[in-house]
Formats: sequence, C-alpha cells, structure tokens
Amino acid sequence: MKAARIHAFGGPEVLQIDEIDVPSPKTGEVLVRVSAAGVNPVDYKIRQGGYPKIAGKDLPVTLGRDVCGIVGEAGDAGSPRAVMALLDWTLGGYAEYVALPRALCVPKPSNLTLVEAGAVPLAALTAWQGLFQVGALAAGQRVLIHAGSGGVGHFAVQFAAQCGAQVLSTASDANVEFVRKLGAATVIDYQKQRFETVAADVDVVLDLVGGETRDRSWQVLRKGGILVSTLGQPDEREAAKRGVRAKGYMATPNTAQLAEIGSLIERGKVRPVVTRTFSLDEAAAAQTYLQQEHPRGKTVLSIWNGELT
Repeated sequence: MKAARIHAFGGPEVLQIDEIDVPSPKTGEVLVRVSAAGVNPVDYKIRQGGYPKIAGKDLPVTLGRDVCGIVGEAGDAGSPRAVMALLDWTLGGYAEYVALPRALCVPKPSNLTLVEAGAVPLAALTAWQGLFQVGALAAGQRVLIHAGSGGVGHFAVQFAAQCGAQVLSTASDANVEFVRKLGAATVIDYQKQRFETVAADVDVVLDLVGGETRDRSWQVLRKGGILVSTLGQPDEREAAKRGVRAKGYMATPNTAQLAEIGSLIERGKVRPVVTRTFSLDEAAAAQTYLQQEHPRGKTVLSIWNGELT
C-alpha cells in the first residue's frame, strides 16, 4: 500500500510516498481502508520535528492524525461499516490502510460524504475539548474564539452557538460573513479593528493563534474567566495577576465525544466545511497549502473513493 512518510524532519520535501505492507490488525483492532485523512497544522509541525512524542521515535513515520474509511475484512460483523476516528500518536492516517483499535472508531454520520467525515475527528475534538472539557463553557456565557474560520475555529463557533453561548470571533475581512453564518453573534475583522476594543467580560477565550493575539486576550476576560490555548501553556503568572485561569491542551481520542459530535452533524446542527482536497500523492502540497494559505474550513486528502457495499 501507499503511505506518506517522513524519513527525516524538515520541509515539505522530506514527505515522500512509500510502498509498505498493509498492516495486520491485532486483537481488538480493525483494518480500515482509508477514504480520507484530515490535513492539520499538527501534521506539518510533526514533519518539522516540533513534537517530542514523534521527534523521539525511530523514523520513518507515517503522518496524519484522523481518518474516515471503510472497515475491511478484518473487522468483525459488529463493526460499523464506515467509520471515522482520531488516531493516537503511534498511528498514521496518510495511508491507504490503517489498523486501529476498534474502540477508537465511531460510525460516519450518514449525511456526510467520506471526505467530509475525514475532516471531522481532530479539528472537531480539539474544538469540543477546548470549549467544554477545558473551558467548561455553558449556555449564557460569553466566548471569544480566535480564527473562527479555520479548521478548529469553524467547529468551535458552531459548537459554542449550539450550546447557547454568546459567540464572539475574530476573522479576516474575507471570512467575516462566513463566520457569522456559522453562528457568531459578533465577528471582529482583526485586519481593521483590535478585538479588545469590542470584546469584554468574556468567560472563555479559545486561542488558536498564539503570539501577540494571545497576549492581548488577557484583558478581555472577566475575573475568574479562562484562557484556553492549543499552542502551549499560557503564562500562569500573568493569569494569576489578572485573577483569571489559563490552560494549554492537546486533543486526545474520545469516542463518546466524537459520537456526540456525529449526532449533532446528523441532526443538521453542525457541519464540516471542506475547502480543498488533495490526493495522497499530493500530501506535501496539501501541507504547504494549509501552512501558507490558512484557508477557511478544512483541507483533506481524498485517498479512496470506492462505493460502500
């Protein structure tokens, strides 16, 4: 089978397509023929050597953290036929097949294509866990979501709106209307206006940007509020000085949460937006596109387009 792997850390040129053996499922695992794999910022950060969990492993490594696909012959009769999953750090989704624990698999929402479902697991769980598991966002609270048009952000805006929170979000001019339609009550064009002149008394800030944006976010939080970041641990001394909390986190597989997200999608409450697809052979180009263009919604590798049987 084909797999997109790195044999060294570096730029897009280190990502190459290899022919390797189809994995053999172990006890408790299923073999999934991968239809689609999400392309996420963590993928190119891993490729660059930015994650100790991967940087300390023997290479080569197959990239990709989430997939949608079809359970193959190794799956038992009770397995859902089309599944999506967030993989753990030892697995790679940029491949034609992946063997993964059955416990990680969640049925594909019936109203999504295989490619659309491939866009869901990592980005949606990152948004869900940041808002609800870490941020404890509840109905009636105010949340500021930075980069609301991106892969994680466009899920976060929808989730927060669905839970009854008052959603504020930053976006570029080209994406203001897109984020508003996702459910944000207030969309701040960060190219024209500083968000701290609009946002105030916020209960939760979901930081998907880091840097100066995160540093400026402290002042919009109410006392007791929380700054939640996907980009490392925010300054806890600054948080204490301001009477707020701070927490960095990374998404982890959680099938109960992913199933709940799937239910929201099936009920038409939430929907992934796939902006562009690439083939497996174009994995390096897909990462470059994501890293340089910062597109709205999700970028996905379309790997196998066979019909369900």
